[in-house]
Amino acid sequence: MKVVIQRVIKAGVTINNSIRSEIKNGLLVLAGIEDADTDEDIVWLSNKIVNLRIFDDENKIPNVSVKDVGGEILLVSQFTLQASTRKGNRPSYIRASKAEVAIPIYEKMILQLEKDLGKKIYTGEFGADMKVDLVNNGPVTIIIDSKNKE
Repeated sequence: MKVVIQRVIKAGVTINNSIRSEIKNGLLVLAGIEDADTDEDIVWLSNKIVNLRIFDDENKIPNVSVKDVGGEILLVSQFTLQASTRKGNRPSYIRASKAEVAIPIYEKMILQLEKDLGKKIYTGEFGADMKVDLVNNGPVTIIIDSKNKE
């Protein structure tokens, strides 16, 4: 699973001109799922996301996590994170999981994040045409691939 994590002042998802989810101080997490993703990937990534020390402490040093600041998480599925651009100019999404594989993984990720954060996780809607609005704080953007644990 690949994720793009953005520290935000606010973020939201709108579907068909209706607000689906909104958060204030926290993380917008875009997640791209592939067939090879396992429960181990979910647990590892959730722990990493919730404990990533990218929020400022009292000395303005990024040294505290979203959990430490009582922040919120908005998780949005984004199959385009699995794009391959090696050949030509049209991305290939062959590595992105189809809905029957991806939805159960996405739902497990939501549950794991809720367990690790200790509060509700806000979401988009899998497969929907979503409009994602955010104000990136910093800007801080981190990319993590559970298959490349650096």
